[in-house]
Amino acid sequence: MNNRMNQEMLKKNFEEHEFETSFFETKEQAADYLKAQVKGQKVAFGGSVTLQEMGLFNALSEENEVIWHWNEPGPETLAKARDARIYITSANGVSETGELVNIDGTGNRVAQTLYGPEKVYFVVGANKIEKDLSAALSRARNVAAPLNAKRLKTNTPCSRTGERCFDCSSEARICRATVILERPTRGMKAEVVFVNETLGY
Repeated sequence: MNNRMNQEMLKKNFEEHEFETSFFETKEQAADYLKAQVKGQKVAFGGSVTLQEMGLFNALSEENEVIWHWNEPGPETLAKARDARIYITSANGVSETGELVNIDGTGNRVAQTLYGPEKVYFVVGANKIEKDLSAALSRARNVAAPLNAKRLKTNTPCSRTGERCFDCSSEARICRATVILERPTRGMKAEVVFVNETLGY
């Protein structure tokens, strides 16, 4: 690992917070790992540019039933995703101290990381990692959210500039629920799959 990702610190802090961890240099290695871990399962994806950049839907569809509302939009797909045993997503901000931050507009993604699946995988690029929780929250709000708003072409101040959060009151606002996962919720297993590349927003 290079200086962008302190593997020893991340492993120590996240495992102290009851997360499983795995580390890879490339997105291809991480995708191969997930293919080996997840076979014959009903798998759901959260909205994630990271997973899109990895080509993970096609990779896992070879041996699993994969549900992703980005491939098949609509409330029926979101409802089907709630029954998945495995959930895979990313995070908008990650602290070296062992917390994951996600901001959501619809709520399906953060909900599935809190309750329902047997296991959740968070695939995290080195660009998502910040030194502490405050910085991870700031990254989620001022980096990830504006870029996602711009991608979605929302009618919000952050979408027009892509530079930061304006804490707007727009009906199109995508920042409606912020979840800090300090530890996996009771009864759920969670693994953070760290990738030493820039992935997603």
